[in-house]
Amino acid sequence: MEYRRCVVIGGAAISDYDRIRGYLRDDDFIIYCDSGLRHMEGLGRRPSLIVGDFDSHENPHMDIETIILPVAKDDTDTVYAVREGRKRGFTDFLLAGVFGARLDHTLVNVYILFDLESSGCSALAVDDYSEIEVIAEDETAGEPGFAYVEDRYPFFSLLNMTGSARGITIRNAKFEVSDAEVTSNYQYATSNEVIPGRTAEISIREGKLLLIKDI
Repeated sequence: MEYRRCVVIGGAAISDYDRIRGYLRDDDFIIYCDSGLRHMEGLGRRPSLIVGDFDSHENPHMDIETIILPVAKDDTDTVYAVREGRKRGFTDFLLAGVFGARLDHTLVNVYILFDLESSGCSALAVDDYSEIEVIAEDETAGEPGFAYVEDRYPFFSLLNMTGSARGITIRNAKFEVSDAEVTSNYQYATSNEVIPGRTAEISIREGKLLLIKDI
């Protein structure tokens, strides 16, 4: 099979397996990270690769390629899995089970999205409540970055995690702005709403923002 996208499953809680399964495709290359293996039955998908130091889940010793990592290392299991996916040529990523009770791991995994965007990859993270992606200026073309939010999402937020973002415009939303700036010190672009029957349009001229669409 020719795999088209790399899916990384972490060990954070997943309550709604039906919803997460809805994002999976038959041609996904699926990497389970350590305790992410506990989601295998719920998701109903066998791994293409297993990665981990197995400090939070025992090695299942399946007839599947497995990379055993040392416990003492710079990269978390999830970061390693994403880098392994990139080494294997993937440029499209889906992350699930990566946001949860451990705030440190959650924040590290948020920044995976920024790293993938900076590397020219597309990436989406999903959990029980939301879809998370990065919107950024197109530095290569010198053009603004764009994103769209349909009215099926009850709320959406824009968070600045990297410094300053400028030239932000939001249209077709309850709270619209034009050529605005959001700094990492003051996050005011939270819990916006799409106008019913419309699609919100977001553009950013300089910097990067985390776009969170609540389900």
